Amino acid sequence: MQFAHFVLTRAGMAIVTLLLVSFIVFSLMEMVPGNCAERYLAYKNTQGQGITVEDIEAEEKRLGLDRPFLVRWGSWIGNVFVRGDFGESCILRVRINELLGTKIWISLGICFVALLFAYLIAIPVGIVSATANNPLANNALRFVSYLGLAMPNFLLALMIMLFSTMVFGDSLTGLFSKEYRDAPWSLGKLMDFLSRAWLPIVILGWSATAFALQTVRALMSDELGKLYVTAARARGMYGRRLLWRYPARHALGPIINSLGFDLNRVFNELPIVAVILTLTEAGALLLEALARSNDQQLAGAIIFMLTAAIVALNFFTDLLLSIIDPRMRRSVMGG
Repeated sequence: MQFAHFVLTRAGMAIVTLLLVSFIVFSLMEMVPGNCAERYLAYKNTQGQGITVEDIEAEEKRLGLDRPFLVRWGSWIGNVFVRGDFGESCILRVRINELLGTKIWISLGICFVALLFAYLIAIPVGIVSATANNPLANNALRFVSYLGLAMPNFLLALMIMLFSTMVFGDSLTGLFSKEYRDAPWSLGKLMDFLSRAWLPIVILGWSATAFALQTVRALMSDELGKLYVTAARARGMYGRRLLWRYPARHALGPIINSLGFDLNRVFNELPIVAVILTLTEAGALLLEALARSNDQQLAGAIIFMLTAAIVALNFFTDLLLSIIDPRMRRSVMGG
């Protein structure tokens, strides 16, 4: 009963967070100088088409921009929550759902797999590094983690592209080969995608691995020095049984809790990597919408979907933590 109450409480908090984020995103979209009708008609004007005040007023009415702010936000968030419809791109005048298509899922998939790659390496290596008494191995791991934090992802991408071009004659740019770029999804296209997706995954996972490695090592070292570990050893508990039952279990709690933050950090690095590797996914679309076309509707949709993914991830990590550590439930429920 207590666990069900905990789940409902967390689900309610997640929904409230999404509503608050949607209000902030919509407000930022509205704060951009010139409304959507003015920006679109100004864009048409640059293409040689004359516009008048009447044209702007007619476009504002067609888009519903003459309605109060809260009514427009309610309509927008209602369409998003109920139908998953983000409306039209302000500049391109294409449904945002069609523009994003599979791009947002490909982007989130790359980010999730990069995180999985990072933690599959960082957790065991960080635990071993904290418990091993080998100065040479510890210094080598410390050097690799510092290098991962110091070397920007875009520089690593450029180095790999240069090496691949010199050795294999292929820069490995893009998520698909030319023959599959505009083709419908099939087994061949999936295999082609997997043969190229490893590169952005490794590049994004590079700094994430280094960051997670440092975190795991620091948390484990801190837990190993606590009195409850000394007491467990005094009771005759040693080796892996001691390691996994006490310090590792407690050290992994903050790691699991930070997954949402790490997903956000990896996605923030994706647009730059996307530009270098010429990836056609949501990161590249977001950069295009913010820096070039000023398409706030498209940018807002991408930011909201990323936030929704982070909120959902945090919700599931909270459930996982509550199973691993009952203290998590008691902290929320006040028990």
